[in-house]
Amino acid sequence: MTATATRKLFGTDGIRAVAGETPLDPTTIFAVGLALAHSLKAAAAEPAVILGRDTRESSPWIAATLAAGLREAGALVESAGIVPTPAVAFLTRAHGFQAGVVISASHNPWRDNGIKLFGPDGFKLPDAVELAMEEEILYHAARIAAPDPAKLPAVEDDASLAADYIQFLIDTVPGVNLDGLRIVADCANGAAAAVAPELFRRLNGSGSAEITLLHVAPDGRNINDHCGALHPKNVAAAVVERGAQIGLTFDGDADRCMMAGSRNNVLNGDAILLAVARDLKARGLLTGDLVVATTMSNMGLEAALKRSGIRMLRAPVGDRYVLEEMLKHNAALGGEQSGHILLPHLATTGDGLLTALVVLDLIGRTGQSIDDLTADLKVFPQVIMNVKVREKRPLDGIPTVAASIRAAEEELKDSGRVVIRYSGTEALARVMIEAESEAAMKFHAEAIAGAIRAELGI
Repeated sequence: MTATATRKLFGTDGIRAVAGETPLDPTTIFAVGLALAHSLKAAAAEPAVILGRDTRESSPWIAATLAAGLREAGALVESAGIVPTPAVAFLTRAHGFQAGVVISASHNPWRDNGIKLFGPDGFKLPDAVELAMEEEILYHAARIAAPDPAKLPAVEDDASLAADYIQFLIDTVPGVNLDGLRIVADCANGAAAAVAPELFRRLNGSGSAEITLLHVAPDGRNINDHCGALHPKNVAAAVVERGAQIGLTFDGDADRCMMAGSRNNVLNGDAILLAVARDLKARGLLTGDLVVATTMSNMGLEAALKRSGIRMLRAPVGDRYVLEEMLKHNAALGGEQSGHILLPHLATTGDGLLTALVVLDLIGRTGQSIDDLTADLKVFPQVIMNVKVREKRPLDGIPTVAASIRAAEEELKDSGRVVIRYSGTEALARVMIEAESEAAMKFHAEAIAGAIRAELGI
């Protein structure tokens, strides 16, 4: 992950900041459009770019400003409107666009927003390409005057593009049988709210499934607000209240999915990876009997996979790094504890709705509940503490922090794990401790977080 350390604009998931503030001010956004169009002209004289956005109040003006920059540099622009991030990845590849752009800050609060870029193959742009673009973006941003977003025409949305994505989901997991199921789905007042109602209406052709959709009334400011994948206990409680068999909950741009069982229990990405891995192995589709997870995945997942004859490799946190490791080892399945699940034989990026359909299909084929499918996943006690920081200095260069990390590693070396990292999308240091002893876990997590807070805290 050394490449991200030298970045000034792009993090692990594109550019992300408070909307209207650098680097999501109008001038920089306009410069992103210029630089992206220029980078595409090597492949096409008049490159075509597709835009998609989430439900944030700032998304329309950011889309208009970015489109103005793209057009200024000679690109054609089409918009799919409010769609999940994976919809843009699919549409870019399926419709032959030279690039796709998503305007979203995923799970962040409504005041934040972001710009994510996809290449013509539907994969996120490589680090090296984004770094090369940074130079031109910063060059233009220092020299140009961007148009006033308030005076720009809104981008025109083509509803048929969102419809194509819904059809893709249905075609990719054919024969999903929801008959008799009670399902609760939390759309986070985000991008899923624009497509999930039609998707589930079509899947429930017989009308025998009872599907309850929560948080499908976005107002520009309620995205992720005490709902969605950041608050999975909400859907878990709703499952119990409605007597449902499964709960699904998506983040703001719907590229990840968390779940809930029938016992008021939250099932994160680790549980989903376990259920899907075993199913793929049973059907001869798990290449190399291998799953790629991250440094944050619980030791309990590794143990459960091992009992099923499945190896687990760990990649750095970030779905792009999971995918890199998967492509290196030709793995059919990978993902993150946060609910990003990658199935390259089905899609080029994590897709919360697709993940939901894969699991619903598994339940329908086997007759087992999500609780049954993950019953033997024994989770080691784990705590994740987020510390707001004013800067991201190397932690091993801060003596008090380094000493607290060493103390934890020495005590837990045979019975736990210590993972300390900076967030790639927020001004946070994340402290993750996993241990057989809950007391030791809490002690070391608080000690390390306290040391970071004392040195770097806001």
